[in-house]
Amino acid sequence: MSKTSFTSPKRERGAALLTVLLLVAVLAILAAHGIDRLAGAAKLTSNSRELSQAKAYVVAAESMGMETARQIVSISPDRTTNFGGWNGEENIVPVPGGVITAVISDGGNCFNINSLVEQRGAVLAARQTGFDQFVRLMIRLDVPDGDASDIAESVTDWLDSNNVATPRGAEDDYYLQLDNPYRTANGLLVDISELRAIKGFDAAIYARLAPWICALPVTDLSPINVNTLRPERSLLLEILSSSPTNSVQVRQFLGNRPEVGFASAAEFWSQSVPASFNVTSDTESQVRVTTRWFRLALAVEMQSALVEEDALVDAARQPARLVHRRRGDAL
Repeated sequence: MSKTSFTSPKRERGAALLTVLLLVAVLAILAAHGIDRLAGAAKLTSNSRELSQAKAYVVAAESMGMETARQIVSISPDRTTNFGGWNGEENIVPVPGGVITAVISDGGNCFNINSLVEQRGAVLAARQTGFDQFVRLMIRLDVPDGDASDIAESVTDWLDSNNVATPRGAEDDYYLQLDNPYRTANGLLVDISELRAIKGFDAAIYARLAPWICALPVTDLSPINVNTLRPERSLLLEILSSSPTNSVQVRQFLGNRPEVGFASAAEFWSQSVPASFNVTSDTESQVRVTTRWFRLALAVEMQSALVEEDALVDAARQPARLVHRRRGDAL
């Protein structure tokens, strides 16, 4: 007689219970994952919204900066001074959800890297005066003499219109042999960060020179406003001289200048300290008592977003206009 196999009701109930528990566990994992995804999506939406708001605040801060530059020039069109403490002063403005930090400063009190060339019709040609000033600046910032000349020639080659390399410079033939080849610009720099692509610049030299250099959208020799130049940046004035200068004496001179500033470049050059400089007539003419270029350093910080911007304003135009901006943002 054959035996009939069967599963006991208790074992069936245990297997069913185990199956249910496994299903519940799987569903719980899926639910937790879904909730986590929803929370992440909500956070991304919130962050994106804050980033968009921060960018909108930066645009508003730009407009305020351009209006401030216009007012500074219009109040005293013949003489721009530090009166009112506007130059380099940090302004903090609370806004809904965050804070705006804005600094406006004289954007011409720097070495204009584009002054290594001059405009001759449609052609950019090397300019010796700008070259010499750049070399003097680098040497005063502890760049070795030989390296300074090499770098200045390389920058000149990068800017000028021809493709003929100077003895220590570099044109397309050099850059096309690199692992990641590229060509020279044969045009003006828009931002000083472009210098890092030029022969002779490494991270250390770029970091050393960057605080002193700007890329104005013109080839004019650096337009130093002696009414706004801060004493600690007297080096920008000293490199105009082809002879050694007394840095302490120049800083003291700037620190003791009249609060109302100099009425003209001629008045400035008539003073004993600058009168001792060895300068040419075109160098004398690059000294200014008014400011055309203004630099805006803006930052908007929200709970989960940060937007920073560096902008250049041309106040010679009416109304003042933004001619360049470099922006970075982070969540």
